[in-house]
Amino acid sequence: MSGLDAFTEALDPPMYVVTAVAADGERAGCLVGFASQCSIHPARFTVWLSRKNHTYGVACRSSHLAVHVLSRARMETARLFGEETGDEIDKLARVAWTPGHGGVPVLSDACAWFVGRVETRWDGGDHVGFLLAPVAEGPAPLAADRTDLLSLSDVSHFSPGHPA
Repeated sequence: MSGLDAFTEALDPPMYVVTAVAADGERAGCLVGFASQCSIHPARFTVWLSRKNHTYGVACRSSHLAVHVLSRARMETARLFGEETGDEIDKLARVAWTPGHGGVPVLSDACAWFVGRVETRWDGGDHVGFLLAPVAEGPAPLAADRTDLLSLSDVSHFSPGHPA
């Protein structure tokens, strides 16, 4: 157990699906629990991807990432991006999506999403932070009740496609 366990066990943060497409056309996506807005002016958001995750490798070769919020009604989408690994399947072949800014996949069943240009990356230990500058978003306003958004407690029973 880490020194943060007591603190983090009291939290129930939102979960996000992050998608990426590399210049060579390889695409990927994963379920992410480490993410937050980190600046107001200029607007910035950071997502943290595990170095062991297939999406991490694709994201390192991507100019843009899309960050999606799901409702609890989209549990199967969350399960796909959280329990499967892109090392074995093309997750995006199993869901509806459209190409967003920079060609990054935007999930059709997301409550809200934004595409961000990757400004920089930095080492956070077993995860790497991707600092994103928003360039496109939708829909506005949120299509779902905020109390219905997917959170950590909704997916804590998942068996991850990769260990963290």
